[in-house]
Amino acid sequence: MTGVRETTDARDVVDFLLDQHQQIRGLLSDVLDVRGPERQRVFDEVRELLARHETGEEMVLRPLTRKTPDGSPVADARFAEENEAKKVLARLEHLDVDGAEFESTFTGFRLSVVDHAAAEERDEFPLLRRDHDADTLVRARGRLERAEKMAPTHPHPSARSTTANYVAGPFAAMLDRARDAFSGS
Repeated sequence: MTGVRETTDARDVVDFLLDQHQQIRGLLSDVLDVRGPERQRVFDEVRELLARHETGEEMVLRPLTRKTPDGSPVADARFAEENEAKKVLARLEHLDVDGAEFESTFTGFRLSVVDHAAAEERDEFPLLRRDHDADTLVRARGRLERAEKMAPTHPHPSARSTTANYVAGPFAAMLDRARDAFSGS
């Protein structure tokens, strides 16, 4: 399992996600710095990390954000961005990583993902820290880590809500792992 690491310290869900955002930013930059099989490997790593990361956020973080005063519009905006990213990431999976279409699509995708992470860091994380106690946020980190471990490894644009992730997620994850095993990803 690439990119998803379990922690045992008392750091909270925000700290955990900030670390993942840094990891994602690095991988997104790395994709365009290499070519051929190495580009495919790095793209597969970032694709899996993003699929797991976004699923975890949708299942754990968004409901927590909705519980904060004025949190629903923030959660809705992040959901919309994630749903668009799933579509683009699914499209990228079917392109030749060394082709011009991949490069131009990925360049726009990378900017969108970086903007999305910045919006979470600016608009969502402060709400969580302001309106939830430390124990709640530490427990949320544990739930998010568990959700990521069980999450699909490929984007599933049809899972457009928290409910869809709970219903379809385990089955999609099982199919993704079989797909990865056969493709060598």
